[in-house]
Amino acid sequence: MAERKIPLRKCIGCTEMKDKRTLVRIVRNKEGEISVDFTGKKPGRGAYICKNVECLNKAEKAKRLERAFSAKIEPEIYDTMRREIGE
Repeated sequence: MAERKIPLRKCIGCTEMKDKRTLVRIVRNKEGEISVDFTGKKPGRGAYICKNVECLNKAEKAKRLERAFSAKIEPEIYDTMRREIGE
């Protein structure tokens, strides 16, 4: 029996490939709303980030979410994500 493949995704902060289950998905829906998706099942375009604030800070500084979603991202969205990711 073949081993199941582990789905890998690239963190937009540190740009490392990691197991999808260890990352948090950030999603942009059809209305353009951006939110944190802990279930990984919300509809829309997704980007993945590690569950640490350093990766989020790197992504914000380099405007990687803006590039991933082709949209301007307000600072309040980053603040919300920091609260939700920060454990």
